[in-house]
Amino acid sequence: MRTKTLALVAVIVGLHLVLLFAGFFAPYDAASQNRDQPYAPPTRLHFINASGFHLRPFVYAWTANTSSNQPGAYSETRSVEYPLHFFVRGSSYKLVGIYETSLHLFGVDEPGRIFLWGTDGYGRDEFSRVLYGGQISVAAGITATLIALLLGCILGVIAGYYGRWVDESLMGVTELFLSLPWLYFLLGLRAFLPLHLSAIETFFLLTGVIGMIGWARPARLIRGLVLSLRSRNYVLAARGFGASDFYVLRRHILPETFGLLLTQAALLVPRYIAAEVMLSFFGLGVTEPIPSWGNMLGALQQYSILVSYAWLLAPAGALVVTSVLYSSLADVFHSRLESSLT
Repeated sequence: MRTKTLALVAVIVGLHLVLLFAGFFAPYDAASQNRDQPYAPPTRLHFINASGFHLRPFVYAWTANTSSNQPGAYSETRSVEYPLHFFVRGSSYKLVGIYETSLHLFGVDEPGRIFLWGTDGYGRDEFSRVLYGGQISVAAGITATLIALLLGCILGVIAGYYGRWVDESLMGVTELFLSLPWLYFLLGLRAFLPLHLSAIETFFLLTGVIGMIGWARPARLIRGLVLSLRSRNYVLAARGFGASDFYVLRRHILPETFGLLLTQAALLVPRYIAAEVMLSFFGLGVTEPIPSWGNMLGALQQYSILVSYAWLLAPAGALVVTSVLYSSLADVFHSRLESSLT
């Protein structure tokens, strides 16, 4: 069990590191266009040619099939091979938004191109855009979760510790937020706010709206836990010796809520990532040319694109994988929380 938990944590940490250093792992800039290769299918890696087997994989260039009127009809030009190289120089980017460099994990020599997950309608590398888009979507989910848990923790602790009219008032507001149709309320509220905003303003607006809507459920759970904690013998003893409310909360109450907060965080992050994806999918979130998983999936609103270019579903696959990993982590935290409380 411990080995599986460590493996799961390692995979999640690895996923976030890949997204954090997306510029290094992505072979191309997310906005770099190849107008002569729209909807190019994923590039095939080859190990065998006419001379035999090669340890270093290589690729062939895609050539558009001029006999077909539909974009995405390509064939390999096998006259020139482009070996895959590691730790190559390419387009410049800022590592973690600070250090400017042009080092990439892999790439091929010009004029060759390597599109691991194909291209979109503008010839932009889908693999690179999924990595860069994951920075926006996952960061939005994590930031919104921190906002929701901060508000939920503060209000839940206050309601559970002081009780009486404070508890009744705060829980009344909580019930109101829980009864709201969350999806329609989020769409309506975001549509009411200004649409023409910069990318940074849109990001913080999204995370703020999502986080401030989602605080109610964590607050209710924490309030129930604090109600139980405040009647325990060591808390009553501390108060009997004259300990202040601040000391009791800091020393005895808040540390006991960390397990519940971690479980809620693992549950809320994928939910809020999906919220950002949904808003951007409908054009209410982060917009082009900055990629996010939501606006990348927006092209699939056209049925002809959805059924013709399956590789454009890559952001949905990334969302599913991320959600499954976080759900598995939530199960681990939940089982540990139950064992600690029993």
